[in-house]
Amino acid sequence: MLDERKLKESKTNVERLVRERAIVKEGTGNFVEFFLDNARNSVDSASLLYNASTDKELKESAGFPGFNGYLWVINASYYSMFYTARALLESEGLKIKTEQSVHKVVFDALVYYFYMNGKIEKSMIEEFQEAGEEASEVLGKEKAKELVESYLYEKGKRGRFTYEMGEIAMKNKARTSLDRAKKFNEEIRKMIEFGDDSAAGDEEERGEGYSSV
Repeated sequence: MLDERKLKESKTNVERLVRERAIVKEGTGNFVEFFLDNARNSVDSASLLYNASTDKELKESAGFPGFNGYLWVINASYYSMFYTARALLESEGLKIKTEQSVHKVVFDALVYYFYMNGKIEKSMIEEFQEAGEEASEVLGKEKAKELVESYLYEKGKRGRFTYEMGEIAMKNKARTSLDRAKKFNEEIRKMIEFGDDSAAGDEEERGEGYSSV
């Protein structure tokens, strides 16, 4: 849950990272499409894994009659959201210049630059946060430390997916994760496209429209 403590932590972290030049704002976002392509590939992978896990004929025709990829549906769904968030930051010229805890940096930047000024609803941030927590559980305790720091990952949830949930519950969670990712990605893409349209309009008003070539 996104509470005041976490908001303050995100604000403090981003302001420190800006001072350290780990987050910088540049004039153009050259990698928007790169991140959007990664996001698209990730959600496609999640969809394929889900279909392969639920379609008996597909599993048998592929030669894996016992295939179950629900854990990785959750993981790929989160990554699609992560890459879409990167694309949004990139569209604003916001560059992440560190590879250490990059998932946490992206979360903090999303909160600071888009939630705290009202550009993104709280529910979207919390869905992104929850997706990160679930992906952390999928990849295990050690990998979770790399993905998201402790305030993004509630220790009480550890083991919930891999040890306590049955196949039906896991299937439902995978479906929820995939649907959540699709919705998140769609909304963020709309924001990026709207921002691009606004920028193009500003250029045209100044007599500096894009060339048709």
